[in-house]
Amino acid sequence: VRQALWLTKTKLIPGFPAQLLALAENPSNQLQDQDDRVQDAIRHARFWDTNQSRPPKERYCPSLLHNLLHLCRGLQVSHPALAHRMLAENYVLSASWTRGEDQFQVRGQNGSLLSSTTPLPALAGDEEIRATSDNVLETFYPISPTIDLQCTHVYQLLNHTGFREDYPYPHAHTLFITEAGDTPKLQPGQLRAKLLMFAFGNALARARALYGDESRVLEKPIVVQSVGTNGRLFHFVVFQLNTTELTSDSGVKNLAWVDGDQPLYDFAKVRPFIKKKVVR
Repeated sequence: VRQALWLTKTKLIPGFPAQLLALAENPSNQLQDQDDRVQDAIRHARFWDTNQSRPPKERYCPSLLHNLLHLCRGLQVSHPALAHRMLAENYVLSASWTRGEDQFQVRGQNGSLLSSTTPLPALAGDEEIRATSDNVLETFYPISPTIDLQCTHVYQLLNHTGFREDYPYPHAHTLFITEAGDTPKLQPGQLRAKLLMFAFGNALARARALYGDESRVLEKPIVVQSVGTNGRLFHFVVFQLNTTELTSDSGVKNLAWVDGDQPLYDFAKVRPFIKKKVVR
């Protein structure tokens, strides 16, 4: 995560934003019998959706995520704004920027993206954003912060959200990344760094589409959320893009709220059925 913070010129705020915690704790934003329904969603993903005794993560991770999103859609009657969102899979993101003397790019498929007709509101106000100018970014001297990054030849630097300009849901809302498939297994810190980088990439691509390629402090910050899970532990990142002036360490910084290693449940295991012997 420390490397991702430097690459994106970001100040870290540990924990969940107070505004989102207040929304989660509000009874009007909760389902009836919520705990029981979440447990049923877990059982469906881990036990009922397969006949395997130990289903692989690429099976139950996406299933669990879609089950939880289905529960969220159940609030649409009391929260009509939920109807103004769309979940897209296999979209391709591309975002480029300059940091120091190097050119960087985030690109490729990176999970499922929930998009909205309206942008997320900024979590930090103008005063808090200006105060980030005093934040000193961590350095890795004498090690280069780019030492382990892949170098490649890119002949055309693109900034593209992955959607057409007339897409009716242009604002990235929440990115979902699951640990599944043939992708290398990531440690929790690596997964949180990936969440941060792709949340930043989605926000930067949107900023380029709105304001062009010229670097600037944004009048209206762009907020993107990201959620990562291995099917049991959940990690959360809320990224607020305040500036696209990323070359130097000085000036306004971006903000990232990071909370991780939150278990949804302790364990899920199929117990073998043992027939009791009848003693006569």
